[in-house]
Amino acid sequence: MLWIILVGFVAGILARLISPGPNNPSGFILTTLLGIAGAFLATFIGQQIGHYGPNQGAGFITATIGALVVLFIWNRLVVRGSIPDPGRR
Repeated sequence: MLWIILVGFVAGILARLISPGPNNPSGFILTTLLGIAGAFLATFIGQQIGHYGPNQGAGFITATIGALVVLFIWNRLVVRGSIPDPGRR
């Protein structure tokens, strides 16, 4: 569990650095959740297309790519007004 949080945090940081923007989720918890969600998304898609077996998880690079996808979806939802921008008060 600690390994998933650590990989999720690093993947979230890398995704935020690759895709900077004013409406990125900020803070340790949101960055970690971003990376963990990306890892789960990458694992799910990888298992569906047959890239990963049932007991395999996404690697570090694919977790970062998954976090980028989650961050893109986050940005689109903020722009659309579906969720509030945590950076704007």
